[in-house]
Amino acid sequence: MPWSDLPETSTFERARRREAYRRFGRAVTGGKKSATLKDLDEVRERLRLFDQTYIGLMPIEVAKIVGTAGRNMEFDKNFLPRRHDVQERWRRLELHYPEGGFPPIVVYKLNDMYFVVDGHHRVAIAKQTKIEYIDAEVTELHPRRALPEGLDLGRVIFAEQERIFLEESGLAEALPDVNIEFSKPDGYPELLELIQMYGYRLMLERNEIVPPPVAAEHWHENIYTPAVEAIRDEKLHELFPRATEADLYLLVHQRRLALFPERGYVSMEDMARELKERETRRPVRRVVRRLTGSTDH
Repeated sequence: MPWSDLPETSTFERARRREAYRRFGRAVTGGKKSATLKDLDEVRERLRLFDQTYIGLMPIEVAKIVGTAGRNMEFDKNFLPRRHDVQERWRRLELHYPEGGFPPIVVYKLNDMYFVVDGHHRVAIAKQTKIEYIDAEVTELHPRRALPEGLDLGRVIFAEQERIFLEESGLAEALPDVNIEFSKPDGYPELLELIQMYGYRLMLERNEIVPPPVAAEHWHENIYTPAVEAIRDEKLHELFPRATEADLYLLVHQRRLALFPERGYVSMEDMARELKERETRRPVRRVVRRLTGSTDH
């Protein structure tokens, strides 16, 4: 869709001005920056912070959406845009959904607050246009104990999903220094399922019980590491600059899975190469939305 087809009036500039005014005000008054994450490592070492329950699709109050559970750097804590390059996606959403009615966002619920996993642009527009409710896919978190004051709860949620992934996959025991980083926390349960499936297939192949740490280390050495090396060789990070290596691993895997019915088995390395060729040929490249939330349609 050409730029000329975008709406002439938009809430983006108003939101951008608000963010600039608030930033200026903090600079002048010496006001505090966004809440920092205090003592998170200590908390993570001592307890599992949450039980969680998948609730499903439901309307939630926009006013109760208070933060992000990912690593989204495009908006501040009030969902005001930090960067001007957010504008095109913002305006396209306004064009496609002039009356609101956005596709569901994805959130975690903690007490009476919601933290966005996917849908930051939709929330930002809803807040600017005073939409009261928005549809959301909700997972509710239940704190096992009172959380210490001063925690950045969005980052706590993210870190907890990472911790659960490392523990339940067996990677924490097998490879304590492993670094698998996603841009959004819902990447962790998806990758956990893949590792567990790999472990199951390994048990069938060996006809013996394979402990999770052994399976996880075998997966990391024989599947993940070669795929990441191929992703680096193909320089996919240049085509998807906001994606982490783990994001790109899932993207390549999902592409491979989608093509399996017609193509059969294709290695992750070959699929990384094909993805590079396909994206390079595109005159206008659009990053997969669920990867980092960066297209947000």
